[in-house]
Amino acid sequence: MNISTHIQDLLYRYECVVLPGFGAFLSQKQSAYIDQNTDEFYPPNKQISFNRQLIKNDGLLVNYVSQVEGVSYNVAKNMIQEFVYDLENSLQNESRAELANIGRLFLDKEDKLQFEPFSNVNFLMQSFGLESFKTSEVNREVYRKQVEQLEEKTPLHFTPERRKSRSFLKYAAVAVVALGLSGFAGLNIYSNQVSQHNIAEQQKAESKLHQQIQQATFIIDNPLPAVTFEVEKQSGDFHVVAGAFRVQENAEKKVEELRDAGYAARLIGENQYGLHQVVYSSHQTRREAINKLYEVKKSNSAAWLLVQEL
Repeated sequence: MNISTHIQDLLYRYECVVLPGFGAFLSQKQSAYIDQNTDEFYPPNKQISFNRQLIKNDGLLVNYVSQVEGVSYNVAKNMIQEFVYDLENSLQNESRAELANIGRLFLDKEDKLQFEPFSNVNFLMQSFGLESFKTSEVNREVYRKQVEQLEEKTPLHFTPERRKSRSFLKYAAVAVVALGLSGFAGLNIYSNQVSQHNIAEQQKAESKLHQQIQQATFIIDNPLPAVTFEVEKQSGDFHVVAGAFRVQENAEKKVEELRDAGYAARLIGENQYGLHQVVYSSHQTRREAINKLYEVKKSNSAAWLLVQEL
């Protein structure tokens, strides 16, 4: 069993993975970029960072270890505590510790904990399989010579120097266009007059129509009151998860139980481990989801926040 492997799995799906009693690993999307020094192109990825202040158990890692390892919640919690104990001992004795494919933890000269992420793994699932590559420099002079050789065989000219030598053709073309435009000038004037006449007649017709509509309107003395329906939105990428079940019937029973309790519960499909996920609700913003998470944790401490586009 390796807790760092489970943390790595969760970083593909979540923006924050808390290692209870130690800190949290955060992921932030980074756009594709080019290293100007090496001319190397890097695809979009997730930049991993570490926050020593977030140590409270949110249930995400413990529940995941419990499901994958097939152990109870308390046993999974003890396994994580042992892993944290080993990390603390390694930092105290060797001033450094590593989490495979995630990053390196070390103490600086002031005994402050620092984190250096590894770059060998891209945790952005949309960029899965994409690797960096180095671009080659474009030699413009080589292509220029090829174009000049092509100009010797064709009447077309691409290079600026040769285009200048036949600038008289440009002025001749302008003269031909000018003569053509003068021929259409009279026709355009006539067309404009016809269009103005049509617009005026259309405005008169619309004015008469509005007068007739105003005469036909009537006023209701006692209008019915407006009825407003409040419909709870079930869309959004932020989900408050109640649990994940191996058997679909158990997941459906959980949905019915939560709906009887007043929650807008639903199934959001299977995760990559074949577990049926049940959520209390889905929200448009992170703040709404976090507020709901604080509310449900009063009765279900194992609930957690899932950020996933459905």
